[in-house]
Order: sequence, then structure tokens, then C-alpha cells
Amino acid sequence: MRVWSVPMRTRFRGITAREGVLVRGESGWGEWSPFLEYDAAVAEPWLRCAEEAAAGDWPAPLRDRVPVNVTVPAVGPEQAHAIVRAGGCRTAKVKVAEPGQTQADDQARLEAVRDALGPDGRVRIDVNGLWDLDTAVASIPVLDRAAGGLEYVEQPCASVEDLAAVRRRVGVPIAADESIRRAADPYRVRDLEAADVAVLKVQPLGGVRACLRIAEDIGLPVVVSSALETSVGIAAGVALAAALPELPYACGLATVQLLGADVVTEPLLPVDGELPVRVPRVDETLLHAGPDRVAHWEARLAEVRALREDRRS
Repeated sequence: MRVWSVPMRTRFRGITAREGVLVRGESGWGEWSPFLEYDAAVAEPWLRCAEEAAAGDWPAPLRDRVPVNVTVPAVGPEQAHAIVRAGGCRTAKVKVAEPGQTQADDQARLEAVRDALGPDGRVRIDVNGLWDLDTAVASIPVLDRAAGGLEYVEQPCASVEDLAAVRRRVGVPIAADESIRRAADPYRVRDLEAADVAVLKVQPLGGVRACLRIAEDIGLPVVVSSALETSVGIAAGVALAAALPELPYACGLATVQLLGADVVTEPLLPVDGELPVRVPRVDETLLHAGPDRVAHWEARLAEVRALREDRRS
């Protein structure tokens, strides 16, 4: 087990540094990086994903490259424009509904993104479940116009029931993220017809093979997205996207660009809007963390292992 910590280029998801663990197995490295607020029960599937990667237990790929979107944090319009131009992608996922910001801030950001992409690019927004039903219904048409047309809206509301209601009342497709990865029953999205797109993240859902089973059973087009990992974790997402029978949307896997450093010799960065399907080589000299962070992750790992023992007994 090796602990790492890297700075963020821009504050994202409320954090300024990303950290986690690399675990080594017979076939290489896997990443375990649940967010710091997650308890052992939530963090356990993330460890299964790392163990699967370290064991080399991924399915054979069906493609050698994966289309990806550039991710735009809740930044000002000038920075948003620069991020899109530098990202080299034809699809952009834009964070909106940031606490402390206004709808006018979101509109300006989306207008800048559309200008950077041009009329043929695709724009999607991510709300992270922060709107109530009425706010979602009122906001989506406004932001759809600001973006010059939205590809879809990701997780506008927190509950599956509200997602279903929004989907019936707006003309923009709805994608489900948290309603799948943080739900006791991810298939309620399917059963309530609450979404047009399923967003799958390999760490929270327990690995590549677990996600493939969900993708098959949920019966929706899939977008593979990241959990803000290093290139080691992104490689697992790429492996999932490469193994899906169909991949109609660009995937949210170009997030290494948001990190100020990485743990591999050749980071997984997009070229012409695509990521190659490959396993990056870890550079152990880049695995840095202070003693307090090492102790933190050792304690978290012990908690997850204790939870597993309790479940077995």
C-alpha cells in the first residue's frame, strides 16, 4: 500500500487536494481513493475496484480509444473558456448550481463554453443533486438556452422520484449519477423511468465487471465518468468504457487535467478528444504523503477490512 497526495489545479468538489492509496497486486496497481467524508461502508466498493485492477481482472477491450469530455469546474467565464480551448475535446461537462453562486454565473459560464466549443460541440451540465424539483424545472430551460442546447442534465435533483418528475416536465434528457452509485437499489432509476442516461463510476460501484453487469441490467445508454482519480484510477474507467458493447456518448474521464500532479510516467490525457486504452506505468518516486496522511489511510483501510470481517461472520 502506498499513499499519495496531489494538489488540484482549481478548487473542485470543494477540495484543493486529492489523495488516496495505490495497492499493488500480481498484475500491477489499483487505486483506492474514496473521498475523505465517506465511511467504511461507502468506501468498501472502492477497494474492490482497486483489488480488481491490481489482480489484472479486466475484460478484453472492444475499442482502443475512448471519446471523452472536458470537465469545467464552477469557475468564471474567462477561465471556463480557456479550460475548454485547452482541453482538446468536442464535448464539455459544466458544473452548475455551485453553493454561493447565482444562475447568472451559470449562464455566463455556459455561454463561454459554447463560444469555446463552437456550434457543433456538445454541452452537458452536472448539478450533483443540488436543485429541488421546482428549481430544476425552472432552471433547465434557462441554462439550455445559455448553452445553445444541452446534451443532457446530470443529476438535477437528489431523489429518484424527483428525477422522474423532472424528466416528464422538461425537454432536455436527464442523466442519473448519484441515484445509481449511491443508491441501495440502482435499478430504481430504470424502474421509475427516471433517466435517459446512466452515469457509471468504477470505484464507487465496485469495479469494471460490476459496472458491466449494471450497464447490462439497467438498459440505458452509459456514460463512464471519473471520481477525480489519478491516471491509475482513470485506467479502470477507460477499461470499462472500452468493454461496453455500445458507447454513444463521450465519457467523463479527462479529469487528470484537473490535478496538479500525477503518479505515473505518462498521464492519461486526451488527444483529439480521446483517451487511449492502456495501463499507465506507476512512478513510485511520485507517491508522496505526510506521516499524518499515511496514518489516516492505514486507519481507513483497517476499518474497511474490519467491516468485511463483520459481514463474513
